[in-house]
Amino acid sequence: MTTNILKYISVFFLLILIQVLVLNHIQFNGLINPYLYVLFILMLPFDTPVWLVLTSSFLIGLGVDIFSDSLGMHAAAGTFAGYCRPLVMGVIKPRDGYEFSNKPTIRDMGMIWYVTYASVVVFLHHFVYFFIEIFRLNEFLSVFSRVIISSIFTMLLIILTQVLFTKPRKI
Repeated sequence: MTTNILKYISVFFLLILIQVLVLNHIQFNGLINPYLYVLFILMLPFDTPVWLVLTSSFLIGLGVDIFSDSLGMHAAAGTFAGYCRPLVMGVIKPRDGYEFSNKPTIRDMGMIWYVTYASVVVFLHHFVYFFIEIFRLNEFLSVFSRVIISSIFTMLLIILTQVLFTKPRKI
């Protein structure tokens, strides 16, 4: 149990560092902004209490905000993603429900389930973040295109991370 908590705390800080030191400096024409720290929200176990998901989501967003001077935008978007996570999992749950020994990973749940789950949560996170950033509805199409393109790029990074760093199943 303690090793799992230490693992999640390590991943928490590692994702903040990667986001702040590497990914915040990647921008192509202002359209692509990858936010890999959302992976932390996605990877929390199924049986994580909602209050802990919301608190963790807020704290990882706040951690990115502190180093990015973004005035709480990541904290708000991260908290919204954490709030939507159980709703999304409820909509796409398998017929037999979730086995709490499994984790929300490509390895345990399969590629189709994971891509559906992650893409919806990432899209919702990006939607809230970019609309808070612009805060004008008259630029809806340009902001929406940023949401779509950044979500796709973030999903590619998340899937790559899942494939590279998830241990294969034991047979």
